[in-house]
Amino acid sequence: MASSSSIAVRELPLFPLPEVVLFPGRPLPLHIFEFRYRIMMNTILETDRRFGVLMWDQAQGKPATVGCCAEIAQFQRLPDDRMKIRTIGQQRFRVLEYVREKPYRVGLVEWIEDAPPSQNLQPLADNVSQLLRDVVRLSAKLTDEEIELPDSIPESPLELSYWVASNLYGVAEEQQALLEMQATATRLEREAEILTSTRNHLAARTVLKDTLNDTLK
Repeated sequence: MASSSSIAVRELPLFPLPEVVLFPGRPLPLHIFEFRYRIMMNTILETDRRFGVLMWDQAQGKPATVGCCAEIAQFQRLPDDRMKIRTIGQQRFRVLEYVREKPYRVGLVEWIEDAPPSQNLQPLADNVSQLLRDVVRLSAKLTDEEIELPDSIPESPLELSYWVASNLYGVAEEQQALLEMQATATRLEREAEILTSTRNHLAARTVLKDTLNDTLK
């Protein structure tokens, strides 16, 4: 029997969430309290433990069409039938059509992957990693706090592109755009732009802080 990940098109229960974009390989803890989603979780726990996470588009008043499949890794039932779950992002998907809307959305989805790279992406990935270290170093200097990157940062360009995208905060629309990209190089290039802008902003603030400190001495 083929696993769910090997089927090109399948039906998938869908969970729209505002301001949340899940990426492959990244964790997503959830607190399930709405009745319809409690039904969903109880149903999928009896099957392959998979459902789709879609960002709810506030401007359009509907879910995005590209999301990421989540697999329940751990769950805890609470006394009032609420549930705490920990999920891990799996494959990305595109919604082709909705099969039903109630009690929760179920969509017919196709899996999507990045196109095979036509160039060596390691130099680009190394540049993004260095920019990330610069941002952390400057943030630590600015806040006078010790900030360290975790040891678990991926080295492969594809996995690094997902890791960086998932750790951008307060920019869900930008994250959604990164999720929808189907070229690892394009995603890394955009992340390099974001990190360069952030680094330059932090560097300017650090210089200002040093200047003020020197003035006050």
